[in-house]
Amino acid sequence: MKFLSRFKKEAKSEERKIFLFIGLGNPGPEYKNSRHNIGFMVMNEIAARLGEKFSRLQSQALVIKARHNNNQVVLAKPQTFMNLSGQAAIALLKFYKIPLENLLVIYDDVDLPLETIRLRPEGSSAGHKGMHSIIERLGTQTFARLRIGIGRPVGKKSTPKHVLQNFSKTEQKNLPFVIPRAADAALDVITHGIDHAMNTFNQKPQ
Repeated sequence: MKFLSRFKKEAKSEERKIFLFIGLGNPGPEYKNSRHNIGFMVMNEIAARLGEKFSRLQSQALVIKARHNNNQVVLAKPQTFMNLSGQAAIALLKFYKIPLENLLVIYDDVDLPLETIRLRPEGSSAGHKGMHSIIERLGTQTFARLRIGIGRPVGKKSTPKHVLQNFSKTEQKNLPFVIPRAADAALDVITHGIDHAMNTFNQKPQ
């Protein structure tokens, strides 16, 4: 009986998990390369690594279902505007029966400098409209998020104008480093868990 019990526990621990990664941004070609859309950019990088392309619309989001390290992951880019991102999030969680502990939201953060990424297991929206929408619809802020620094505006430029503008030429030179690193961090959450990913990727890169 002890052997059977241990076998069941081991089998359960090896069961495949399913994750939901949501990258935040605004739909439309005019926003494609804006700072506010870095969440979409990271999702495209992850999709490419997994050999997939976004082409299917589901629950007001472009969606891919893929595999990584024997686990399933649903990648989503909401096609509502940023302040309605929660509609897609709650619909996809319910449809795929994904537990909140397997949700990761990826988005821009003006309070972090470019090249900086931060994983956290929970937290407030800190004024980000997309995150505010998701927290409001889920009724909780206890879910993982990956924040990608885009820096604050220089001079008198307003924050809304700053986030909706394209990255500067200097910033664009850093994106080939930032976006792959963020994708590494997201996939590490699947492979090793949020704690390991935080310890590895919240450190300042060399």
